[in-house]
Amino acid sequence: MKKLLLICFSIFLIAACSSVKKTEEALNSGNYNQAINIALKNLRTNKDKKSKQAYILMLEQAYAKANQRDLERIQFLNRANNEAQLEEVYNIYQQLNERQERVKPVLPLYIMDENRNAQFNFTNYNTKIIDTRNKLSAYLYKNANELMSSTSKFGFRQAYDDFTYLDKINPNYKNTRSLIEEAHMRGTDFVIVDIKNETDKVIPKKLEEDLLNFGTYGLNDLWTVYHNNRIKNHKYDFSMNINLREINISPEQIKERQIVREKQIPDGKKTLLDDNGNVVKDSLGNPIKVDKFKTIVCNVHEFTQFKAVQVTGQVFYKDLVTKQLIDTFPLESEYVFEHIYATYNGDRNALDDMYLGLINKRVVPFPSNEQMIFDSGEDLKAKLKSIITNQHFR
Repeated sequence: MKKLLLICFSIFLIAACSSVKKTEEALNSGNYNQAINIALKNLRTNKDKKSKQAYILMLEQAYAKANQRDLERIQFLNRANNEAQLEEVYNIYQQLNERQERVKPVLPLYIMDENRNAQFNFTNYNTKIIDTRNKLSAYLYKNANELMSSTSKFGFRQAYDDFTYLDKINPNYKNTRSLIEEAHMRGTDFVIVDIKNETDKVIPKKLEEDLLNFGTYGLNDLWTVYHNNRIKNHKYDFSMNINLREINISPEQIKERQIVREKQIPDGKKTLLDDNGNVVKDSLGNPIKVDKFKTIVCNVHEFTQFKAVQVTGQVFYKDLVTKQLIDTFPLESEYVFEHIYATYNGDRNALDDMYLGLINKRVVPFPSNEQMIFDSGEDLKAKLKSIITNQHFR
């Protein structure tokens, strides 16, 4: 028990020393926030223990140095008087406020060797945060509104980002939320999608609907919307044409093969004989009996029903503004129907589990050509999704 306690204490001591060293390394390398995080984590419990003194001293130093660096950075940015840097100033003020709020719950922290409490300067940054936020809000609003006069989709998307950030830091600022919706609408690429059947087969209506139902593709693209029904007077940026060229369906096939399975099973007992044909006896003089085996045989006739469909085509992407073909992609899908069953002749006890499962099955009707084409739909959708995901319009 003492040995176990000693091991546990040693492990704890090593972990504590490692944590102190990490805090010291972060402090000495200028990673003040990391040093603060490690120190605060270790001071949440038993902060008055002597072993926690190193964390208190390093927290005091890291806090002062981090604040000094942040305030000097704000001073530098303010001298530059560049509105584009207001966001950084705002974020630094937020960081200063958050840092002191994280330190407050662990106070007071007593430094034993110096007979004093650790010193932390606290400042009310609320006014600075609000003033900077208001200046930043006005700048973002003005800049985003200028972008709204752009003729570029990218301009509207940048405006959307600025308005979204503005609404995050200053909710309900002027008419920001309606402008977010407008910027999103104007920055979105609208794609009209259609399917053209150039094969000599009939495509099930349900398959066509599934292929054009983009809600089932699991796509998450903020800036691209696909329509399969053209909206009157709506301006589309791109078209996506799915041309199905060939649908090849194999004949219905039944392949047969014969397998012979053998197994030895116990079949009573027999007297054990030595190499000379003499009866082998045990120490009491009784004949030794051993298992007698016999071989059982079962002939299996395995049948495989097979039918396959292959769908090939191409996907065309076209820029409807420039009337230029952007790219083409091959589309190929295959679906295989396969059903295996078996009959047997002989002793079924010679069969293993795989063949026992097969002899319990029976022949089933082959799916129709239309059903085969429909069943290829999931693979077609997966191939289409891959094409769509990898296609970037801008």
